[in-house]
Amino acid sequence: MLINCAAYQDGRKLADIEIDAISDYVARPECFVWVALKEPGPGELALMKHEFGLHELAIEDAQNGHQRPKIEEYGDSLFAVLHTVEMDDDGELLIGEVDVFVGSNYVLSVRRGTRHGFQNVRARCEREPRLLKEGSAFVLYALADDIVDRYFPIVEALGSEVESIEDRIFERNSAAESRAIIQDLYSLKRRLVILQHHIAPLQEAISKLTGGRIPSVCSGMQAYFRDVYDHLERIVRTIDGRREMIVTAIQVNLGMISLAESEVTKRLGSFAALFAVPTMIAGIYGMNFQDIPELHFRLGYPICLTVMLAVDLVLYWRFRRAGWL
Repeated sequence: MLINCAAYQDGRKLADIEIDAISDYVARPECFVWVALKEPGPGELALMKHEFGLHELAIEDAQNGHQRPKIEEYGDSLFAVLHTVEMDDDGELLIGEVDVFVGSNYVLSVRRGTRHGFQNVRARCEREPRLLKEGSAFVLYALADDIVDRYFPIVEALGSEVESIEDRIFERNSAAESRAIIQDLYSLKRRLVILQHHIAPLQEAISKLTGGRIPSVCSGMQAYFRDVYDHLERIVRTIDGRREMIVTAIQVNLGMISLAESEVTKRLGSFAALFAVPTMIAGIYGMNFQDIPELHFRLGYPICLTVMLAVDLVLYWRFRRAGWL
């Protein structure tokens, strides 16, 4: 599906153009063309390859999809793969892909699996003609910057989940709730790993545009791409910190479970001791021997019961004082 197809000159929009006219505007060095596609078929990509003169390997990658985030050079052009991350109503991550072909006077963006488009990026670029004069390199920066900015709310949402689960750990929980906490923590850890899997390679790719040998099409834009790189670095560090928090939370939760089990053991031991003393005394005087001391003592029975009760009261007081009961 064709979303937009427009020609620009000196940082300002000339007009929306037809697909067949793309090659005519690309042939004019003072202009550049920006085309946006959504879920294109092989025929549409083949047409774009013809109009822009795109490399067949880059077209193959865009057609197949599911590429690792990367930036590759093909002569004087670039092919960039960027991943979008969105969160559904259940908190699960939805991964999309944006493939960007960048030449000296053209930009072709192809998006797949994304619910939100990039009309705001085009509007931003058109509001800044001074920067749009930089041409296709600025458009690539604006797309990358918008995609990276969309990572921050996802990271913050996952961070809020971590903090919420941490609060649940220190409540008095049942065994089922403790199990649910561990499951939620592992679910969070899994999502953070997925997020890092799609962000870390992009950081490595963007670094190619910040220093050293810069592709000619991005010459002069190092400062802008360095800003994107700094954002990615902050996100990656935040994800690492969240993962460490989850590991610690899992260990703390297991420790709380052990403490709870220890409390149960102490309670059971205390009750066992309360029953053990009367059982021992009754067992001694219940033996079938004729010469048991105090066997014929008239007050033996009430005295025996009194001793049992007194010992149990003393034990109960000590256990309560120690916090075992």
